[in-house]
Amino acid sequence: MPLAKDLLHPSLDEEKRLHKKKRLVQSPNSYFMDVKCPGCYKITTVFSHAQTVVLCVGCSTVLCQPTGGKARLTEGCSFRRKLH
Repeated sequence: MPLAKDLLHPSLDEEKRLHKKKRLVQSPNSYFMDVKCPGCYKITTVFSHAQTVVLCVGCSTVLCQPTGGKARLTEGCSFRRKLH
């Protein structure tokens, strides 16, 4: 473990582990994602920290369940993180 640590140029791994307010440039941990239903293959936009159960528009199956933090996707659902 080196004694000198570069505070102005942290590595990407160190930056991701820090709290969202203590990063060099503040950024949120949450994001929006496109979730594909395993039954009807329709795509629904879901917030990563959703606090309610999200249902598919086409077939009314449950896409994700809320937990204490991030929402848990149901088995078989695939997702893609949305860009800005």
